[in-house]
Amino acid sequence: MAILEIQNVTKVFEDNLVVDNISLNINQGEFFTLLGPSGCGKTTLLRMIAGFTRPDSGKILLDGIDITDLPPEKRPLHTIFQSYALFPHMSVFDNVAFSLKMAKWDKSKIVSQVAELLDDVKLTKFAKRYPHELSGGQRQRVAIARALVDRPRLLLLDEPLSALDARLRGHMHVELVKLQEETGVTFIYVTHDQSEALALSSRIAVMNLGNVEQLDKPQEVYSKPNTYFVADFLGKCNLLPAKVIAIKANRITLCVADILEFELEMDSLNNITVGQSGWYSIRPEKVKAKRREPEDAELFFAKAIVHGYYYYGEGTLYIFMLENGTKVQAMLANYKTEQASFFEDNAQVMLSFDPQAGSFIAR
Repeated sequence: MAILEIQNVTKVFEDNLVVDNISLNINQGEFFTLLGPSGCGKTTLLRMIAGFTRPDSGKILLDGIDITDLPPEKRPLHTIFQSYALFPHMSVFDNVAFSLKMAKWDKSKIVSQVAELLDDVKLTKFAKRYPHELSGGQRQRVAIARALVDRPRLLLLDEPLSALDARLRGHMHVELVKLQEETGVTFIYVTHDQSEALALSSRIAVMNLGNVEQLDKPQEVYSKPNTYFVADFLGKCNLLPAKVIAIKANRITLCVADILEFELEMDSLNNITVGQSGWYSIRPEKVKAKRREPEDAELFFAKAIVHGYYYYGEGTLYIFMLENGTKVQAMLANYKTEQASFFEDNAQVMLSFDPQAGSFIAR
């Protein structure tokens, strides 16, 4: 059931179309992420939901009620920005309790509600400390507890982890998902970090130039991108030029990189025609490499030579070159101790993959 409905929302700043007629629904209890590069319109869309920016056209409905013209303080939601905006002269307890005191809650209810939230974010023993006495991750958790203490209908988060180091961000990912599940509050999260979006989200809306290019579950957006932009933006991806040379039932035959030819089963053949050009998209971890042909008859294989590699710890990213000069990436897991590479430069290998592990993106 949709808790938030965004209907044909548009925003222009000084003749610059920032949000272009976007419509989408966000469901009750979702961890929903707006993902995209800087300038794609994701923060502007979040600010319109929060009430800090008014759309030029369109409507925003919360629980079926039009809140488009409602001021921020009248909306049953909270926003967390990168700065956290904690009160430096207040303790952790008082920061979290602030909105309840302003709403004139009973003192005993304030104490129990704040204690529950501090326990949820693992900050009970820090209740009497002040923000300057906390680490970055602890301050982040205080900001989240303060935003959740009165159980808003929505919690909006605008790149809240960007100031944290990589290890702490990973820890906070786990904490955020756990908090969202425990409280049942709908989270709308803005980020440009693809791995963060994949790890946290129930669904992801990938934005580009003011539009939503794809809206789906993380695994679908990653494995079956709808557009070249989504495939290229969301992690490493092989985007090989492809052309449809035959269609039969629910399968198409593709000519890929001018030398590879294989069949691909399609969920839908809408708007796909023989002769149509586009790209065959396949993630590097779906491509395997060996010194001989694969024994699995279901796999497609092709000859290639090693054209370089990059060591990433848990895996090594290889750049292979097909016989006509087309480059293909493969991420091979480093399952042996201290293994940095499988092949040397210019070594001849056989690449193999399941055609269904990739997808066709029409031009």
